[in-house]
Amino acid sequence: MDPLFFILAGAGALALATSLRILKEYERAVVFRLGRARPTRGPGLIFLVPFGVERMERVSLRIIAMDIPPQDVITRDNVSVKVNAVLYFRVANPRRAILEIEDFLFATSQLAQTTLRSVIGQAELDEVLAEREKFNQILRDIIDQGTDAWGIDVTGVEVKDVDLPNEMKRAIARQAEAERERRAKVINAQGELQAASNLRDAARQLSQYPASLQLRFLQTATEIAAENNSTTLFPLPVELGPMMGLFKGLATAADEGSAAPAPVDERVLEGSEGAPQLTGAEAAEDVPEAADEPQSVARERDAAG
Repeated sequence: MDPLFFILAGAGALALATSLRILKEYERAVVFRLGRARPTRGPGLIFLVPFGVERMERVSLRIIAMDIPPQDVITRDNVSVKVNAVLYFRVANPRRAILEIEDFLFATSQLAQTTLRSVIGQAELDEVLAEREKFNQILRDIIDQGTDAWGIDVTGVEVKDVDLPNEMKRAIARQAEAERERRAKVINAQGELQAASNLRDAARQLSQYPASLQLRFLQTATEIAAENNSTTLFPLPVELGPMMGLFKGLATAADEGSAAPAPVDERVLEGSEGAPQLTGAEAAEDVPEAADEPQSVARERDAAG
C-alpha cells in the first residue's frame, strides 16, 4: 500500500485524539479559536479544531471554600487583634471569569483580605465579638459587589476566629467575673426581699391564731428529736421577755436601795429637852453602831457558853 496513506491515517488519528475533550457536569470550557473567544462549551464530549487552531480553558462551577489568612487589624477603640475568615464563592459566568481577570482565585483572595481588614478596623472590639452575623453579611455584600464584574458569585463569608492579646483576655475575664458577681448579689438581694415578704405574711397569719405558734413550736421540737440528738432545746416563749425585763428592773432597784443610807425620821431627832440634838448625818452614822450591838452580845454569849 501507499506509504502516504499510512501517514495521513496516522495524522488523522492523532488529530482526532487531540481534538476530543470530555468535560464533567460541573465543568465548562472557554474556547479560543485563533485567539478569539468562542461560545462556552460543555459538559460532555466536545470537539476542538486540531493543530492548535482552537484552545480551551477549563472552569469549575462548584462552590470554592477559600481560607482568608489571619489579618492584623486595629479596631476603632485601638485594640490590636488578628482576624481570619473563610470565603465561599462560585463562578457564575466562566467567560467573564477568564476574560475579565487574569487569575480570579488570586484576585478574589486579595479582595477578601483587604475587605476584612477594612470592615473590622471600622468597628469596636465588643461589636466584633458580639455581632459576627452582621459583619459576615457586610463582608459578603462588599466582596460580592467587587467580584460581580468577574462573573463570580459570593455565597457567604464567615469570620472564624478573633485572636486577642493576653492582656485583653485577662481584662475581659475580670469584666465577666465582675458582671457575674453583680448578678449574684442582685439575685441574693431579691431572694432576701422575697423571704422577708413571706416572713411578714407568715407573722401576720400567726398573729391572728396564737395557738398556731405553739403548734409550730411543737413541730420544730419533733423535727429536732427525730435527729437522734442527746440534747433537746426548749426555747422560752417570746412573751416572757417583757416580764424578765421587769424582774431585772426590780432587782436593780432593790440593790440600789440597800446600798443607800436609811433615811432618819426627824421626830426621832427632836428627842427630849435634855437629850442632845443630832443632825441627820450624825444620826445616820449612829445607825450602823446600833446594828452592830446585837451581834457583839451574841458573840459574848457564845464565848461564855
